[in-house]
Formats: sequence, structure tokens, C-alpha cells
Amino acid sequence: MIIIPARLASTRFPEKILEKIDGIPMVIKTAQSVKDIDEIVIATDSKKVAYIVKNYGFEAVLTNKNHKSGTDRINEAAAILGIDKEEIIINVQADEPFIEKEVVEKVYELTKKNRHSEDILMNSAYKIVTKEEANDENLVKVVTDNSDIAIYFSRSLIPFPRDEYFHFKGHLGIYGYTRKNLEKFCKLSPSILEETEKLEQLRALSHGFKVAMVEVKTKSFGIDTPMDLEKALKMFS
Repeated sequence: MIIIPARLASTRFPEKILEKIDGIPMVIKTAQSVKDIDEIVIATDSKKVAYIVKNYGFEAVLTNKNHKSGTDRINEAAAILGIDKEEIIINVQADEPFIEKEVVEKVYELTKKNRHSEDILMNSAYKIVTKEEANDENLVKVVTDNSDIAIYFSRSLIPFPRDEYFHFKGHLGIYGYTRKNLEKFCKLSPSILEETEKLEQLRALSHGFKVAMVEVKTKSFGIDTPMDLEKALKMFS
């Protein structure tokens, strides 16, 4: 199952998930991009969003307004829906209207491969980016080991290119887990690293769990600001 967390409030771009793209709300455009992969549920804190979602033929689940992260929101939705502990859940952000189906499929396959692992708690993806792109603090970077297991995530430039480094890995905010591991993650206490970087995936690493990664090819990016939306509309028009 794919669960899309859809919080209506946004500090930098209020109600961005309802911004129209080709006349369709962003959250719906995101759902339409991945609807052929698996069943779609949109977890929201807004009756307004739930109403729109249902009008477009997708299932919506109303969740608590006070969740600190999208992961907590989809965990509540999974509990409401009574999803089996072994079922795979893919977390696709509502502000990824141009995400390619193949990207989500790769995360799904990686999650399926690791579903019985005791130490891999989460599965995610990265793309190769330029040094110029990597210098953007809004783009989260990841360093992985030789098996593509995450060593660290940061908004800073990592690794530091003291001499010359041929590529950097930009993290994509798509996560895959079993229902059991999603619940386990949400029961972990927030870590100092997580609070410092404002990156919840660091909670898993801080508690000694692993985050498996897979390289993907994508032109998509999350819409965080009105400028991002303008850029995306020009790029994908």
C-alpha cells in the first residue's frame, strides 16, 4: 500500500498540496503518478483535503493534527486501516507531483527484498547530483557504504570534498517499510541528531538500525516553496 501524508499547513508554502497543476490539486497529481503500483490512501489532517481526495476517487483517512512528521501520520492511518504487520507500506510525499512511477517501484522492490531483515528498519532512494546541487541545504545528502546502506544524512555537503569527489548522493523523501517496522520506528525516541538536522531518518541510525538505499534516475523534486512550483511547472510543462 502507498500512503501519502498530506498535512494542509506548511510554513514556507501554505496549503501547497492544493496548488493546481494542470488544473489538478498537487496531492491528487502525486497520487495519480503512482496509482498503478499499489492501493493508494491519503492520510490528512484536514476535512477539506479529505473531501477533495474523495471527489477524485481516492481513499482518505483523517488523522491527528498534532503529528510532528509524515511518518507518524501514516502510522496512525495504518492503525486505523488495520493493515497487517507484514504488509509493505510506501510513504510518498504529497509534494512530489512529478515523481516517476519507476522510482517508487524501485523502493517497493528494495523493501520487499529486506522485509524480513532484523536490522534494516527503512528503505529509501537517492539520485546522483552535482556539487552545485549538493551545496543547497534544502537538498538532503546521504553517504552510503559499499552495500548502499546509509552511513549518514545531512543538509550539509557530505562527504567534504577536500580534494575532488566525483559525485554526491541526493536523498529522496520516499520510504518503504513493513507495517511492523513502521510501528517500531514511531516508538523510538527522537534523537539529538534528528533534532539538530531536522531529519527523522537519523532517528533510525541513532538507535542502531539501518536504512537501505537504492540509486534511481529522476528529474522530480519536492515542492517546498512557490519558486519550486514555478521551476517545476517550467521543467515539466
